[in-house]
Amino acid sequence: MTDLLIRLCIRDFQNTDDPKVRQRYGLLGSGVGIGMNILLFAGKFLAGLLSGSIAVTADAFNNLSDAASSVVTLIGFKLSDQKPDRDHPFGHGRIEYLSGLFVSMVILLMGFELGRDAIGQILHPTAVEFSLLSCCILVGSVLAKLFLWHFNRTLGDRIRSVSMKATAADSLGDAIATSAVLLGTVVGTLLRINIDGWLGICVAAVILRAGWQAARDTITPLLGTTPDPEFVRNIEETVMAHDEVLGIHDLLVHDYGPGRCMISLHAEVSACGDILLLHDAIDNIERELGDKFSCAAVIHMDPVECDNAKVTDMRQKVACLASAIDSGITIHDFRMVTGPSHTNLIFDIVLPLDSRLSPKEATAAIEKAVTVLDEHGPCYAVITVDRPMV
Repeated sequence: MTDLLIRLCIRDFQNTDDPKVRQRYGLLGSGVGIGMNILLFAGKFLAGLLSGSIAVTADAFNNLSDAASSVVTLIGFKLSDQKPDRDHPFGHGRIEYLSGLFVSMVILLMGFELGRDAIGQILHPTAVEFSLLSCCILVGSVLAKLFLWHFNRTLGDRIRSVSMKATAADSLGDAIATSAVLLGTVVGTLLRINIDGWLGICVAAVILRAGWQAARDTITPLLGTTPDPEFVRNIEETVMAHDEVLGIHDLLVHDYGPGRCMISLHAEVSACGDILLLHDAIDNIERELGDKFSCAAVIHMDPVECDNAKVTDMRQKVACLASAIDSGITIHDFRMVTGPSHTNLIFDIVLPLDSRLSPKEATAAIEKAVTVLDEHGPCYAVITVDRPMV
């Protein structure tokens, strides 16, 4: 069913890196979510009126909030597709994150409201009447929410959308909550035990948890997070596939919304190569990255000495010393300036974020370790400390 809807409603559905295709996926997910949640609200609200169950009514309004959330998500996908302008040169892709954050706030508010009503039901209980129609509606609701869970999860996986995966998780939580409400109705009728208010509390807790997870998943990319390791690995493999590139470092992935990013990195090339040919090769790699990953790519070219045995040997020694101080430290941009009285070793280190050493401590330890590397005189290290961004 999900694949059929995708094939019928989305042209070029396999090209999920295209922002236009991503938008069509978002519109399809939002449209299906709006339609089904409105139907579920109407059915559950009727079931709540017939049975007098606060838990069923609470679950109905949860579906109404889900429909409203889908409307906001729909607007977010439309606004995020606006073209870049003078004030927003990187486009409007992060609106998708903002719409997800707004939706999460609505979910949290609804959870608090439903929790308050459930507490009122516990303090002042009212009888819950069994209705075969109500039970059938609730069973249908569980099945519908399970479909929405699978549907949104499939779409979210296809376009790597955090917001759609969060919507899928919310649908699964709704299915569990509705199952609990159905159980409470049956138990209350058969055993004459009124647990409706307590189940209402459980429903509210599920809604609050879903709201918190949705907020966390949308705030994280707004604050800035590490990119997908597989995406990073694909970038590295693409760049290193070119013979002109000897190594890469300082890779950054700037997220400007789902499907919209900028890549920047430093590529090491031979200092003995033809500068014009190397520059042309770097330009070709930038274009390849842009075409392959639908992104803007900027590469800084770093020349390194490859035919100087002494520099190569010294670079390896410094790398070993740095690794001995902290196994996670790596070095790059290594240069060696030899003078009559001493040697300057100029290089950058990448210090892991979880290192036990501070940048100052790591620098001091490496500076001390390299002083005796050259038998012809002291070595002095000129170190720049970088932090990993991927």
